[in-house]
Amino acid sequence: MRSRGPRPQALFWPLLDGGQQATLTALGRPHRSSGGATLCLEGEPSTHVFILISGWVKIVSVSGEGRDMLLALRGPGDIVGEISGEATGYRTATVRAAGTLESLIVAADRFEQFLDEHPAAAHAYRRAMAERRRAADEVQRGRVMTNGSQRLARLLLELTGPPQDGGGAGGAPPLTQEEVASLIGSSRATVTRALSQWRSRGIVSTRQRRIVVLDRTALRRLGGRG
Repeated sequence: MRSRGPRPQALFWPLLDGGQQATLTALGRPHRSSGGATLCLEGEPSTHVFILISGWVKIVSVSGEGRDMLLALRGPGDIVGEISGEATGYRTATVRAAGTLESLIVAADRFEQFLDEHPAAAHAYRRAMAERRRAADEVQRGRVMTNGSQRLARLLLELTGPPQDGGGAGGAPPLTQEEVASLIGSSRATVTRALSQWRSRGIVSTRQRRIVVLDRTALRRLGGRG
């Protein structure tokens, strides 16, 4: 790789071939959710997995004080709800749609049978889970080796992706500044200060719950990506 940026994640759905996708689609049911809709709740039995076709979800846990903590984001091509079922049988976090979401809902037993009957799909699933663990480890290392502003720059680069069709800047899913701060393990004040500085320099633009990257090259430098 020529740059030091994060390598593309191996997501479950794109790793399947057309036949495998068709088979899994027949085993599930399509579902459309609006922003803020809850797909599953922390603590309830884990009976289904969700494959994200388009849109994003927030992985949320509730603190002892009753505050929502944003643990992670999952986007198109990813799968959610699978790890909790394997480990405890109960949801370990709440999953909410971040904007309009198109997903495929598959019963856990049907999903397990699908993987048993399709070794290549099972390999794709293991690869996607290994990549998720690698990415989580990289985030933990980054929290030790970088400051809040650098982590914010890297997060925005990962969420927005490159501009589409050679033009137009990518936009992150709708997030509050407090949610962004939770994702990078920093304070809201750090996020607010950095965005204000970058906005004045034409690197990003912001509006309610929306951050748009205008200058990816500058943001890579700010994130220490070269």
